[in-house]
Amino acid sequence: MFLLKLIIRNASRHKLRSLLTVTGVAIAIMAFGLLRTLVGLWYLGVESSSATRLVTRNSISLVFSLPISYKERIRQMPGVTRVGIMNWFGGIYVTEKNFFPNFAVEPAAFLDLYPEFLLTPEEQKGFLIDRQGAVIGRKLAAKHGWKLGDRIVLKGTIFPGQWELVVRGIYRGAQRSTDETQFFFNWDYLNETMRRTIPRRSDQVGIFVVGVSKPEQAAEVALAIDSTFKNSLAETMTETEKAFQLSFVAMTEAIMVAIKIVSYMVIVIIMVVAANTMAMTARERISEYATMKTLGFKWHHIAIVVFGESLFIAFIGGLVGIAGTFPAATMIERELSQFFPTFRVTVATIVLQLSAALVVGVVASIFPTWRASTIRIANGLRRIG
Repeated sequence: MFLLKLIIRNASRHKLRSLLTVTGVAIAIMAFGLLRTLVGLWYLGVESSSATRLVTRNSISLVFSLPISYKERIRQMPGVTRVGIMNWFGGIYVTEKNFFPNFAVEPAAFLDLYPEFLLTPEEQKGFLIDRQGAVIGRKLAAKHGWKLGDRIVLKGTIFPGQWELVVRGIYRGAQRSTDETQFFFNWDYLNETMRRTIPRRSDQVGIFVVGVSKPEQAAEVALAIDSTFKNSLAETMTETEKAFQLSFVAMTEAIMVAIKIVSYMVIVIIMVVAANTMAMTARERISEYATMKTLGFKWHHIAIVVFGESLFIAFIGGLVGIAGTFPAATMIERELSQFFPTFRVTVATIVLQLSAALVVGVVASIFPTWRASTIRIANGLRRIG
């Protein structure tokens, strides 16, 4: 108990120095937590993918479409429970700054294949019967102030024109990780408009979302689909939804590696700063440690005092940094919702932050602890300042 009191008193002797060190550790730990959260969010779509959904696309690239006639042939294959159409629309609302994912889908198949998007029965009915109906995420609606019945005009990029749509549903996610910033509207509206304006682009599908009865049938069904359309004018590539999401993540893998490296470099930098602070503190107190030895304190008592002070400062800084991570994450989620639909700090990230803080405290104390505990009494008493 005496040593604990001594550790706390030593940590508060130079209040400004201790405060600056705690602040530095806190900022580093908070930055580390935010960067690790960002890395985790990059893989969120992969982790939340359904094991019973497959994605069929053109084997050349997503840029190339598939004919609508493939849908019925896929639906008749063993193990397939439902087939839905999904097209990336890429529309703009007012200005490019208002970016959000928007897709043209088949309402009935969409509602069946994506149970994680929760709508009321009335909203589902409205979406099903209205050709210009749209379903939007709760966060997207809150950001733009949209409500049921509002008319929204999207400016087409891939599909030219002004597209007037009506909000028929505002979905909420079944889980906290569900993306609530997406926009879906009726594919029939898109296709019928294309028939009138650009006939050659009608009856073309971006991807087919294929539901299978059991996850273990996914590989077999995927192989059957691709074999059926082999050597056709539009060969297919069918993969699990998780693999499909991973293909996008792989494009930015180098960025994620860089972010991971930066997150660890932040910890290394604050570790060096903390080590310098503790070394300075130990050097100033050499005579005190020598006096303690003359009073009968052993080397391990001195080591505990120095080690404990470093660990105490790092621990306090870590707690402050962890506490600051949550409001920072909330602000990022609010201000950058178009890029980070959800920005939630996980328990695993908190554990990593606390571990990093403790590592900083331990490493920073190694040299000062060794120096203080091995100092000779005569040398220590001879030293002034």
